[in-house]
Amino acid sequence: MTDEQLIAAARDAALKAYAPYSRFSVGCAIESVDGEVVTGVNVENACYRLGVCAEQSALSAAHLAFGLQNVARIAVAGGDGSSETLAGDIICTPCGGCRQAIYEASCLSGRDIEIICSNGNGSAVERRSISTLIPNGFGPANLKDAG
Repeated sequence: MTDEQLIAAARDAALKAYAPYSRFSVGCAIESVDGEVVTGVNVENACYRLGVCAEQSALSAAHLAFGLQNVARIAVAGGDGSSETLAGDIICTPCGGCRQAIYEASCLSGRDIEIICSNGNGSAVERRSISTLIPNGFGPANLKDAG
């Protein structure tokens, strides 16, 4: 799958987000090492803290479909999803909690997972590795001294 196709999958998914409160729709597409793709969306809740980010939703789908250890790369897109196509100029990157969750998949896979971040329009893209988005991340190795 090309970068453009993975971004398109994230942008298409964002149109299915449930974001009545923030009105900021986010979609995430995750590709496995074997080329399988799953998607996720943000799902908000009237009790704001109970919402789910698109990346968390997609990571859950990836875990069920092919295992977190097989995550190869991720695309994230966000913006105004109120019409037939996602819109917006600002490049959407994962929030801190999602960066932590992606870091966990990175630790399991032994790969510095690439995250392709796109604006809503799909016209601007930035590529980041999880190690640049969460340097010195806290992962399974940090728990070696736990009892």
